[in-house]
Amino acid sequence: MPISHILLALLVVVIWGINFLFVKLGLNEISPLLLLAVRFILASIPAIFFIKPPAVPFRMVALYGLVMFALQFGLLFFGMSLGMPAGMTSIIMQVQVFFSMFFAAIWLKDIPDIWQVLGALVAFSGIALVGMHFDGDITLLGFVCILAGAATWGIGNLITKKIKNVNMISLVIWGSLVAAVPTTIAALILEGPQSIVTSYHQLSWVGIVSLLYIVYASTWVGYGVWNWLIGHHPVGLVVPFTLLVPIVAVLSSVIVTHEEFQSWQIIAGLLVMGGLAINLLGAKLFLPILRKKISQES
Repeated sequence: MPISHILLALLVVVIWGINFLFVKLGLNEISPLLLLAVRFILASIPAIFFIKPPAVPFRMVALYGLVMFALQFGLLFFGMSLGMPAGMTSIIMQVQVFFSMFFAAIWLKDIPDIWQVLGALVAFSGIALVGMHFDGDITLLGFVCILAGAATWGIGNLITKKIKNVNMISLVIWGSLVAAVPTTIAALILEGPQSIVTSYHQLSWVGIVSLLYIVYASTWVGYGVWNWLIGHHPVGLVVPFTLLVPIVAVLSSVIVTHEEFQSWQIIAGLLVMGGLAINLLGAKLFLPILRKKISQES
């Protein structure tokens, strides 16, 4: 991979890592469902008037928008609004890799290899450690929402896998339009019109910048560059860069919001990231060593 492409991958890592911080800051001023609805409205309009729908049955676009966007980010925003810190949220969300593997094994009969299973066991031991420590910052309901959001992301990955040979930016934009409809209705019914008035009166430049970042930097630039890289390089070469996303999220949260990490949180994060590393890189790193050792012994 050329240096310029590596720099683009690192740009996406930074954008997506910092996104967790901006979601947290945005939720301080805008109610969760309203923030969700406005995000998808701005991500789809006016772009839908210039970009054609993806060349797939619209039911697939609708399914993608409802699961990958409305449901996943609804659970993410609710979990963070209930007190989940940005750094820990970014770590828990990475287990979407293993939920994808689990659902693929059930629905697609795609049986995981030993490295994927081992990685899942290590990562979920870190999730179990988080589940043993609920306090003022990490609440049970918030934790469940984030974990459910990761599971939904896993299902969304399978939907994305079935949508082949399309303009992914078009899919993101039209999927956002689909997601905007139920999230707007839910915001009006569950939070009420008063939430719009309240959010408007307490909105500061921090909230505005957070919203614009979530919509345009994270959604348009992040997905656009990432999908371009996926289209030009093997998936196995690009995907490992996602291991760096929680690191950026944690560092940005510590620097900006002074998020504190206790020793057990650091251990839990290392277990999750270690599990991801085993899942993504285990075969490449350890199989050559095993083969060399076997050849030497023989």
